[in-house]
Amino acid sequence: MAAVLVGLAACSSGSEQGEQRAGESARQGPAPQETTAALERAATTEGETETTTDSRARWDYVALGDSLAVGVGANRGYVDRYTEHLRSDTGARIRVVNLGLSGQTSSQLLYALRNDSSMRRAIGGAEVVTFNIGINDLGHASSSYENGTCGGLQNERCLRAAVEEVEGNWDATIEEILSLRSTEEAIIRTAGLGYTPRVDGVFEPYLADVNRHIAASAADNRIPYAEVRLGGDGMSSDGVHPNDEGYRVIADRLRELGYEPLGPH
Repeated sequence: MAAVLVGLAACSSGSEQGEQRAGESARQGPAPQETTAALERAATTEGETETTTDSRARWDYVALGDSLAVGVGANRGYVDRYTEHLRSDTGARIRVVNLGLSGQTSSQLLYALRNDSSMRRAIGGAEVVTFNIGINDLGHASSSYENGTCGGLQNERCLRAAVEEVEGNWDATIEEILSLRSTEEAIIRTAGLGYTPRVDGVFEPYLADVNRHIAASAADNRIPYAEVRLGGDGMSSDGVHPNDEGYRVIADRLRELGYEPLGPH
């Protein structure tokens, strides 16, 4: 039961050197050099392809999130595939700055948004921003539940705490992004958790609560949101991350949201 969520916790624990409490994650945050390196890679790639005679618009695309933004589990993730859609549908030249970080929690992303000056500058100058986050928070809590260390009379205290953490951080994350870039001047899109894991039993209402909150918060802030559900043919062999087909579905769902306010709808 809830093998996907528990598996996510196991996958992220290696990159985070063990499971951390939300407060510790928020204080630590991702290493600033991760953002700097991503910006340098993007600048190098753009420099190799840019020509002085190309009159097309050039857009900077900043991607935020966890291993799903990175594209773990496949040859090409949803960020690369969405970039292709952007190029083909709008005609713009796209410079990608993928700041996804495997194992990242909602607290860590929020910390980076508030404290990483390179990330803030990148978002402030972006024409396109996508983000997904929160699935690792739920995975950590699910792992604690399965281990019997969740707390509370029904061993569900950590599940409730994880939901509150993700929802609070989600609202704060949107606030930070919108303080740097407006939906009236940039294409800002979210896939929520990245995709909705298939769970049952005790985990189902908690996951549903998070998805409802994400949908409502995105709507309130006028950020188009794609809630993605994947079948078995969309999952990689680890049973946790999407495969190429799964990431294609995520990218296609984002594409269906259109490109307001900058491109064709």
